[in-house]
Amino acid sequence: MRLLVLQHIECEHPAQLRHFLARDGIDWTAVELDEGEPIPSLEGFDAMWVMGGPMDVWDVEEHPWLLEEKEAIRSWVVDLGRPFLGLCLGHQLLADALGGRCGYQQPPEIGVLEVALTPDGIDDPIFSGMPPVQRALQWHSVQVLEPPGGATVLAASDVCPIQAMRVGRHAWSMQYHVEVEPDTVSNWGDVPAYRAALELTLGPAALVGLVAAADQHMDDFVANAQCLYDNFMEATRQAS
Repeated sequence: MRLLVLQHIECEHPAQLRHFLARDGIDWTAVELDEGEPIPSLEGFDAMWVMGGPMDVWDVEEHPWLLEEKEAIRSWVVDLGRPFLGLCLGHQLLADALGGRCGYQQPPEIGVLEVALTPDGIDDPIFSGMPPVQRALQWHSVQVLEPPGGATVLAASDVCPIQAMRVGRHAWSMQYHVEVEPDTVSNWGDVPAYRAALELTLGPAALVGLVAAADQHMDDFVANAQCLYDNFMEATRQAS
């Protein structure tokens, strides 16, 4: 199996999911789009992950490579029909690329917060074996307002009703972060845009509290990440 990972900033990599890839000997290729790295031919890959980042889906003048990325996502999901996983910005890009609509999250949703699976989410194979209500790391100022046609909403929170979705048979995305590992929050706190959003929303000392909250729930984060990873890989095997 070959996995293509599209990244938008160096510190938003697959994080905890990398350990499962290493365990399974999965060959994966990371493309750092913000550094000008080109998207390779899609034909040689079996699955695609699209990670988070500080830019917004509409920032195409500042980041023109977003246009190519959206086209690649559209080709991957619609034309090739291969397994896809989008996280945070990746969730928003999936919606935008396929005709959905994104807009600002007011106020931003930042913190370790509850996400609840919908009835469709409880029945979806991507969440098999996972609790119906989960604590997850949120750090976003944009949300999916309208999913693309044919999408199924799989999870929601009190302030963000499209926390996870499936498009077609094999494309899944989550607004929250399932990939968290012990140093994720502190690393992201070093990114000026992330730190500014955090402090504007939760106050000047918020990073210390968020690190502590993430540490408190880290065992659950890792367990949920492993479960979702295993479910995605099983779906990928079935799709091949």
